[in-house]
Amino acid sequence: MNTSTPRTPLVPSESFTARMSDGAEIAVRRHGNSSKPRLIISHGNGFAIDGYRVFWEPLLDKYDVVLFDMRNHGQNAPTGADGHNYKQMAADLGTVRDAVAKQWGEKTTVGVFHSMTARAAMKQAVENGWIWDALVLFDPPSVPPRGHPVYELMRGFELRLVEFSANRPDTFASVDALADAYREARASSSWVPQAADDMAQSVLRQLPDGTMKLVCQPELEAAIYLAALTLDLWPAASAFGGPVKLIGADPEAKKSPTARANQALAQEQGYLYEAVSGTGHLLQIEKPEESRAAMLSFLTDLGIF
Repeated sequence: MNTSTPRTPLVPSESFTARMSDGAEIAVRRHGNSSKPRLIISHGNGFAIDGYRVFWEPLLDKYDVVLFDMRNHGQNAPTGADGHNYKQMAADLGTVRDAVAKQWGEKTTVGVFHSMTARAAMKQAVENGWIWDALVLFDPPSVPPRGHPVYELMRGFELRLVEFSANRPDTFASVDALADAYREARASSSWVPQAADDMAQSVLRQLPDGTMKLVCQPELEAAIYLAALTLDLWPAASAFGGPVKLIGADPEAKKSPTARANQALAQEQGYLYEAVSGTGHLLQIEKPEESRAAMLSFLTDLGIF
């Protein structure tokens, strides 16, 4: 049963539509304090950034917060399978960053990304060039090379997600129905209560008959999980060209494959790293205060405040 109240979406102070290199359009929204350093924030596979509101809303007094959903997610019009891949998504991050600077001016800019978007940011930074003043990567689904002790754990994890997402229901009677499903599912039962409502509101679009449909098609979600296994992306922190912090789920408390993988990545490849105790993969909406603290300590040390 729904135990919290859906919230009125926050109205951005400014917004615009950015056009990607293949013509896809992404809605970009600005909140917070425009006189402060800029945080550009996005989400994980199958989700939407407004669903992370419990994480980013308390940052609005201290930062110029720019939010956007990745293609085929959230507030963006569906564009189908063309371009729904990590190569294009990595390019999209660069396009969004440049479009934001053109629209609202150059300033200190930090990329704050979770899961799928964090992996896209890794690919963008090491293959296309450094474009940030700092990067904060929340629990990217880092898949090590074959033969690595954690490889089979991550392979099994991604394949389970492929099966789950490809077979999940994509229509719901109401936003409350999906919010209740989040609360009842083991994978999302640790979210703070409000996050279930926020996420359900942000990932559904109403159909003409009144039912609600997932914005991101399950088949597209499944394709991204499968693609994680072929990225060949286990880079050294020194390959980024600027400061980066890896903030992971707890490798002990939840036995999370992504947590174990990021712990290994950090140890082997020289990352500044912190795990948020008692969390799984959606750490920003399981323990938002602790997740913000892990990020803000890094930014403070860099003088970005």
